[in-house]
Amino acid sequence: MTCYLPKWWNKSRQQNELYSSRKSRDLLSKMDSLGTRDEIVEPSTITRWNFTKLLEQPRENVGEEDGSPFPWRNDLNAKIALWSGNITKLNVNAITHATNEHMNDRNSLSDELYRQGGQALFKEVQEDLRVCKTGEAKLSKGHQLPARYVIHSVGPRYNVKYITAAESALFSCYRTILQICKETEIKVLGLGAIHTVRRNYPPEKGAHIAIRTVRRFLEKHPEAIDLIVFACTEENLEVYRKILPLYFPRNSSEEDEALDHLPSDIGNEDGEPVIKERQIRILDKPTFAALKATDEEFEQTIDLNKEFAQSMALDVGHHPFANMEEDPDKVKSRHMAQQNTAEAKKLEVRRRYDRLLQRAKSEDLTDVAAYHCLYRTGVDHFGRPIVVFVGKNYPAQTADPEKVLLYLIRVMDPVVETDFVLVYFHTLTSGANQPPMNYLKMVYSFLDHRYKKNLKQFYIVHPTWWSKLATWFFTTFTASDIKPKVHSLKGVQFLYSKMSPDQIDIPQFVHEHDIQVNGARYEVPDTPEGL
Repeated sequence: MTCYLPKWWNKSRQQNELYSSRKSRDLLSKMDSLGTRDEIVEPSTITRWNFTKLLEQPRENVGEEDGSPFPWRNDLNAKIALWSGNITKLNVNAITHATNEHMNDRNSLSDELYRQGGQALFKEVQEDLRVCKTGEAKLSKGHQLPARYVIHSVGPRYNVKYITAAESALFSCYRTILQICKETEIKVLGLGAIHTVRRNYPPEKGAHIAIRTVRRFLEKHPEAIDLIVFACTEENLEVYRKILPLYFPRNSSEEDEALDHLPSDIGNEDGEPVIKERQIRILDKPTFAALKATDEEFEQTIDLNKEFAQSMALDVGHHPFANMEEDPDKVKSRHMAQQNTAEAKKLEVRRRYDRLLQRAKSEDLTDVAAYHCLYRTGVDHFGRPIVVFVGKNYPAQTADPEKVLLYLIRVMDPVVETDFVLVYFHTLTSGANQPPMNYLKMVYSFLDHRYKKNLKQFYIVHPTWWSKLATWFFTTFTASDIKPKVHSLKGVQFLYSKMSPDQIDIPQFVHEHDIQVNGARYEVPDTPEGL
């Protein structure tokens, strides 16, 4: 964990007191320059999380084995608040800013931050801070913002293939932010989401890590911070409202209910995700371990000179140098060639796919199914099953990419055993419906050979120039196996030449758009049999 404090941070306790006395005058000056006096939000006007009327007292002397690992503590609840609005309007000691590695991310929040903070804030970030690594945070002045400081942090990009790395990096972001607050005596913090949909991070997974990290920090350092305001947007407010009671229950009922909804991995004592592969158990020598197990007292005496002499002695004929192969380079090349055979790769892909398939069958994916963007329908003229994907129904920016992959496998696995046809309706899709190219590459690499072998035709209805270009790049450099099977169709009538209308379920907006673009009747040329 790395905390970055700028060179100008060298305040003494007297300076902090002086700041408190001048705070009102400075704030009025800032509000006048912004012209938004009525828009400034004071922390005192925000309802604390312990607002619920307490009808009982928190239970005492309850261990983790008996109750929630996050028991009801009214003192901690009084230190947090849930609020939705423009974080740049908060009159707090510091606010957070989710940015990129070069600290020049262009989005609505960053643009608003620099507009409200003024040119001086932008200049300090670009000239003094300049870069920030993923998982780290840096501190700057707030300049014309109501907040005195801004803590800039870079959240990770979410990739199903590297979930562990993303979770660890996101924990580091929040932990570093809180550590900066502790070291610089920032008492009131406006904490926005560092996990963003721009970086493909699922809102719920990110909220769990954010809230859990805050809870563990406050348990260890309750005196460090007086108030943490979870500053939400309209998009993630409900997510935070749903997850906060799991880690900050407000009564015994919420504490008991949280046991059924907490994730299996609740992190370590700091809230950091537990990585089993990194847990190394170090044992004593077997002889000493046995003695300790019997509670026998013993004194271990080691002659360092003797140990060193034994370690330097060579047992002639048994040293590794005496057992050299006839040609080490050939042996190494032969060994690496065996590891990289096509069969070994196929076996690894199959094992990975089987693990995903097991999860797809057991996990609750009703929220993904509700999108109604991927479903099976009838068969084409050759009796091959048809799978439909509706691009407009897929919320790429808010959907959980891991769950989407699992749902894809759940729907497709029974179909890919034999020949099948895929129909993609690109009708009226926008940037909000298009997943990143690296996500598509990752999904393609996770699917086993049956998907590519048994896919006979892939129809793209109502393609655009951009979709054709993206399809060409993807099928040329990533999925060359399916390139000859991809066909772009400019209308629904072209699709009906491949399958009967009663065999495919097409959304009504697709029909309406088709008539608007192509007219009620348009001629469909004959196509070769089999397409």
